[in-house]
Amino acid sequence: MARIAPPVAAVRNAVRRALRSVPDGEPAGRFVLVACSGGADSLALAAATAFVAPRSGVRAGLVTVDHGLQEGSAARAAAVAEWGRSAGLDPVEVATVEVSGRPGGPEAAAREARYEALSSAAERNGAAAVLLGHTRDDQAETVLLALARGAGPRGLSGMPQRRGLLLRPLLEVSREDTRKACAALGLAAWADPHNTDPAYARSRVRADALPALIAALGPGVVANLARTAALTAADVAFLDRVAAEALADCRSSAGLSVGALSGLSPAIRTRVLHAWARELGAPGAALSHRHVVALDALVTDWRGQGAASLPGGIVVGRRAGDLVHTNL
Repeated sequence: MARIAPPVAAVRNAVRRALRSVPDGEPAGRFVLVACSGGADSLALAAATAFVAPRSGVRAGLVTVDHGLQEGSAARAAAVAEWGRSAGLDPVEVATVEVSGRPGGPEAAAREARYEALSSAAERNGAAAVLLGHTRDDQAETVLLALARGAGPRGLSGMPQRRGLLLRPLLEVSREDTRKACAALGLAAWADPHNTDPAYARSRVRADALPALIAALGPGVVANLARTAALTAADVAFLDRVAAEALADCRSSAGLSVGALSGLSPAIRTRVLHAWARELGAPGAALSHRHVVALDALVTDWRGQGAASLPGGIVVGRRAGDLVHTNL
């Protein structure tokens, strides 16, 4: 029997572990979709899924998203779809999205459009999960970007292995292994020019910052950054559960009780305030550390100051021992 190349085995084993968590769905049974751009990471993931899924009692399809941002994108998406069908993935879809006109920068707009298309495809086909090709290197880059932004533990926890329908099987697999797996399988991967465009912060981290860290600290820094994300994510999940219970205890008829909030540790209190602000309608992407600090000051540094303004036109003030949404 032919020996399987170690990178191919690494990707297949990661997919096999991930598929164990996929539940039965109705009426599709155990069914997943692979998001595949044609790049090495997602192509290696799709090839491994095509091999592993039928042997694990899971049906697998493929969806490729055409963002329409580069010349020839439609032809490339069609080529990825044709390859997916030849690999035995079924169904296979091309999702064409409109990126322009969305808020945020081009990266954020493309990501939002892509995830909307993937969620829609999953719902339409009854998929229990959408598999994404993010690798250990992507996770390390995410942690570095979070550090540069001054993000707290939630940012440092990086990309979750599972959130809703999105499942990332390759977070413990290196980018080098996905490239080697494609080479071993004779798959021609597409190189996205955006990945090397210095206009994007992630591209600069990939090309300059992370290699500099590796040169200074050794190759283990990538795995260590990814491990930091996993450890931090576990702590964040625990603190979030504690904060959810604390939020329930802090509620009052008007809003949140300042007295109850004052008795909480800062780590829990700020999570409670963040969660409450989201409940009031503050958009998560716009709700920043400074907004939560302003809310916290109404509790811990009360000097009769005015209300705190949150994204979405939400105003929160302090009244008679409570934090209240003053523009209700």
